[in-house]
Amino acid sequence: MSTEQPPAVVRRGTNLDRVGGFNDTVVLDAIRRAEQRLSRVEIAAATGLSGQAISNITRRLLDAGLVREAGRQKSTGLGKPRTLLELEPTGQYAVGVHLDPAVVTVVMLDLTGQVVARRRAETPASDDPDVLIAGIAATVEDVIAEAGAPRERVVGVGIAAPGPIDVDRGVVVDPPNLTAWHLVPLRDALRERTGLPVLLDKDVTAAASAEKWAGGPNGRGSFVFFYLGTGVGAGLVIGDEVVRGATSNVGEIGHIIVDPDGPLCYCGRRGCVGETSQPRYLVQQAAQAGVVAAGIDLDDRHAVDLAFAQLCADAAAGPGVAREIVAALAERIAKVVEDIANLLDLERVVFGGPHWDQLAPLFDESVRSALEERFLVRSVHPFVVAGTALGEDVGAVGAASLVLDHTFSPNPSVLLLGPTASAPAVAQVGSAER
Repeated sequence: MSTEQPPAVVRRGTNLDRVGGFNDTVVLDAIRRAEQRLSRVEIAAATGLSGQAISNITRRLLDAGLVREAGRQKSTGLGKPRTLLELEPTGQYAVGVHLDPAVVTVVMLDLTGQVVARRRAETPASDDPDVLIAGIAATVEDVIAEAGAPRERVVGVGIAAPGPIDVDRGVVVDPPNLTAWHLVPLRDALRERTGLPVLLDKDVTAAASAEKWAGGPNGRGSFVFFYLGTGVGAGLVIGDEVVRGATSNVGEIGHIIVDPDGPLCYCGRRGCVGETSQPRYLVQQAAQAGVVAAGIDLDDRHAVDLAFAQLCADAAAGPGVAREIVAALAERIAKVVEDIANLLDLERVVFGGPHWDQLAPLFDESVRSALEERFLVRSVHPFVVAGTALGEDVGAVGAASLVLDHTFSPNPSVLLLGPTASAPAVAQVGSAER
């Protein structure tokens, strides 16, 4: 199957003076997404902006410390060599927090999307919101200190949380695997504790944003990010735009039925993909089959994680019951991906999340084989199956990427909202006007 990737899509600017801030982000985005350093002439050609506009904008970006000059092109004999531009990594930073029911990860990204500091800890078993939020705030401060980043250059904090969420109020509603959480005002609570702007979004949306911002070729075009963690979810990018839905709760795929005779889900139906993909369900199957020790407390996350790791290792070791359990999981996941890909005519699926590395050795090929036959427009273009290049930190990287994306990527809605209005999510992070 072909792995050829589409070229990056660069936003076109406008030469109207009143949207100078938008044009600044168009230029910054063009520099960021280029596969090699660009000259001012090349930036003008990519964005459709005039040479004078590019000169003014790049001067502002240089003065703000967001880009830097990076040598000159080799002379072609048709004039003096052109100066090349690239992002200044230390120009701005963003903190990302991934709240997973099993683990909390905090990272700091520089402007190029590189992780410069990280912390990771198990989520407290009590799930007490106040305790957990206080711990997250302390870890955010530790990560900023570890990175040595000037605090005035920290744009804000992004939080990737399990849904459903109320993005306008910054509230985590009722995540199924955090039983003590009900209408928790996570965004405002963390903002009060850190004094930094805070943005809240769903974990799967954050992961999709991470691929878009820092995932290279995987993050271009139209794709679904399939999240495999304590639960499952799908983040969507269509035409290089992250899709959020009417209430920013896109990607709730957990109740797609993949096995009508499967286990009872808390929603009242049987065989939901979320229920049949949970490590505790797979461990229960393995225990009943004698693959792992019987009597494991399925409410003990640590014990379940250890048993799940053993199941995956046994599956990778060779044929047997363990491999059959994981292969059945891959088949259920492939069915969901097939439906999403055919419905939306996507170019690829990118797998990631805390459990992807354990499942990848067996999962990747079986899903790829299934989808080669099921993708309906395969004669028009291939459907690529890939794993995230961002590792197990993808949720936290995505949370920080959301901050960078909202702050520095061109947002066409700014032109529609007018000079004084702003979208709620953008307002939480601040303006990219310089």
